[in-house]
Amino acid sequence: MAMEGDVKRVTAITASEAIGKDHVKTTIESYKKLFDEDKGGTVEARNANYKGMVNSFYNMVTDIYEFGWGESFHFAPRHKWESFEASIARHEMYLAHKLELKPGMIALDLGCGVGGPGRTMARFSRAKILGLNNNEYQIKRCKELTQKQGLSHLCSYIHGDWMNLPAEDNCFDAAFHVEAMEHSPDRVASFKEVLRVLKPGALFAGYDWVVTDKYDPKNPEHVRIKKEIELGNGVADLQRPKDVLDALKEAGFEVLETQDFGEFNAEYEIPWYDSLEGRYWSFANFKHTPLGRYLTNKFVWLLESAHLAPKGTLDVHNLLVRVAKELVLGGQLGIFSPSYFYLCRKPEK
Repeated sequence: MAMEGDVKRVTAITASEAIGKDHVKTTIESYKKLFDEDKGGTVEARNANYKGMVNSFYNMVTDIYEFGWGESFHFAPRHKWESFEASIARHEMYLAHKLELKPGMIALDLGCGVGGPGRTMARFSRAKILGLNNNEYQIKRCKELTQKQGLSHLCSYIHGDWMNLPAEDNCFDAAFHVEAMEHSPDRVASFKEVLRVLKPGALFAGYDWVVTDKYDPKNPEHVRIKKEIELGNGVADLQRPKDVLDALKEAGFEVLETQDFGEFNAEYEIPWYDSLEGRYWSFANFKHTPLGRYLTNKFVWLLESAHLAPKGTLDVHNLLVRVAKELVLGGQLGIFSPSYFYLCRKPEK
């Protein structure tokens, strides 16, 4: 199980498997326009084109994420004596525990990435996990990694959209997402779809990206940080916790429990953003510390300069380096959290 970054993904980065060598530069330029207000980049425009926006983003960054971060594209707070990999796995197993997953159950993993969290949860609970993703390249990676790890009997994947789930009513025992549904263009509509496919009484849980109640829309620095985080992560518009909870309730869910794991908690000495800040770095998480990002950036520059990587690859990595700084700032100011947890139930009737 390779949770840390995989250096073998360098080959995929240079080949630009998801987009094709001739399209990296045009893809990054088109993507940035969606966030440029001078060129019509509004929240409404991004939501209207959310499929294209999110697919473009993950086509560009998936291999870089795997190289620098591993198979689980999310954050987690950690204990002082806990490794980065252990904190990521604990965060995932906590979700399986709260969902009460067990053998014989089938859980829907919404926006499954390359399948890292789902595989951990399947190993932990022995429940079957069905990963849903609208990005074909990530589905391909899911299947490759799952087969390699001998988990195809527990984990499977479908290409689809959570605004119109390709599943019958009342067919899943549980559902979850790990830092994924912030990409939804309409929370109420997507939550209604999740509700539809769950069995009566089934649980739904997630870790969501939010701007906290400390976020001040009249503070220019707060607004700038929020926009940078949205740009660097393919998110149309970050919402507050209350907005997310209101959407869950309007969709028909009973909200059982909430907790913001992004807030400072005495139980965890190391905050989620330290993985990017690098105060408590280790060899395993070195690549996503400031120094690790700097060295990777120079390596990508060298690859592109030598024509081993396609034009635009450095622009993509620059975007990720830029947003890493803003994520740290958002965490330090307490205005942003990637780990707003909620546990909900579909009513029996």
